[in-house]
Amino acid sequence: MAAYTGSLIAQAIEAHGGLGCWHKLKRAGAHCVMSGDLWGAKAVAGILTNFQYQFDLHRQRGTFPRFLQPDLYATFTADCVRIENTEGTVLEELQDPSASLEGQTLQTEWSKLQLIYFVGYAIWNYLTVPFCFLMPGFEIEELEPVQHGAQILRRLSVIFPEGFARHTKQQNYYFGLDGLLVRIDYVAEPVTKETVMAHYITEHNVFSGITVGTRQQIYVMNPDGGHTPDSMLYALDVKGVVFS
Repeated sequence: MAAYTGSLIAQAIEAHGGLGCWHKLKRAGAHCVMSGDLWGAKAVAGILTNFQYQFDLHRQRGTFPRFLQPDLYATFTADCVRIENTEGTVLEELQDPSASLEGQTLQTEWSKLQLIYFVGYAIWNYLTVPFCFLMPGFEIEELEPVQHGAQILRRLSVIFPEGFARHTKQQNYYFGLDGLLVRIDYVAEPVTKETVMAHYITEHNVFSGITVGTRQQIYVMNPDGGHTPDSMLYALDVKGVVFS
């Protein structure tokens, strides 16, 4: 794979706030609302719907405060998820959560710990793109632009490092001519390997100098690369982000 030239990735980094701003920040707290049919299919509906997610920006680590009840919180890392009480006692733990999600179909039910893992890494990845691509181990290749409706979209093929929590190892990212991320294509392996997802990002807003797509909708991709409106698996609405 050829090394990236810096043209698209540099434009995307700048459009989303720039490295100077990003390196000054260490963590973030996001107010998130999640909806869609996926959670019912996985038997975890109502657990993470309207919640706060606090996460580090330069490593995959996050916390869900007040998880299910005021004195509990859940923690996510790539190799372990936990439910703890505010006194620090571990009540439930799942080591190597990725391995526990092998061989999923859309009808395979999840545990609470598997839900924490999926939502923990998914939101971390969604809200740190494109900056996380500069972390060690990522491989980036700029692809030919494509026509998408009236838009010309530029594309990056991204291969994630081993041990990094992600939907799948290789994903395609689409950027408008302004450098803002507007779409991602991937197989969400912890959900099912049988379907490719078309993930749309809209309603970009700026928080502490960092641009975030606050409306994210994930559909089942059609064979022609599009989607039908009734195929949305889930949506993430980011109501606000505080970077520090």
